[in-house]
Amino acid sequence: MSKQIKSLSLSPVNDLHESEYRWFAIYTKYKGEKQVIRELLKKGIEAYTPLLEVTKKYSRKVKNYNVPLLNCYVFVKISRKEYVKVLETQHVINYVKIRKDLVAIPKTEIDLLKRIVGEFKDVSIAQGEYKIGDQVEVVGGSLTGLKGHLININGKKDFLINLEKSGFQLLINIDPKLLRPVGISLA
Repeated sequence: MSKQIKSLSLSPVNDLHESEYRWFAIYTKYKGEKQVIRELLKKGIEAYTPLLEVTKKYSRKVKNYNVPLLNCYVFVKISRKEYVKVLETQHVINYVKIRKDLVAIPKTEIDLLKRIVGEFKDVSIAQGEYKIGDQVEVVGGSLTGLKGHLININGKKDFLINLEKSGFQLLINIDPKLLRPVGISLA
């Protein structure tokens, strides 16, 4: 009986559902994110990768590029029937798994990534006194509602965001005027 219980506890978690569509991360070939998205869209599979607009200045011109926020990662919204179709797509290496477990990424984290690559709105909030390690919340701009821990406020404006299920940590520069300590209301 103990062998039976042991084998049940070691079986992998699989968040794939027969009919419900959920978000999963896939690992792609280096610089293959945009091509993977085009191929997945042709197959009728919803795919997303957060893109940042980067401006490069050359001696005679200025060019704008869209580069992935997370290199080699694409997010797909699939049910069980699309699982193999995604793996068969050119430049897809594998699904991102935690150990051997295929874990769905909550829609809130996908929405968070979409807000991160958006533009900030000019909102001015009274700056409080912060210490490194304080848990803070963004109260203005396109990242409103985001919570994380303050890493550095000595002129750098660094804010660490933990994405629980996907396992990513993002370091973002943000104006301390747009932060408030968690647990304090904006009265």
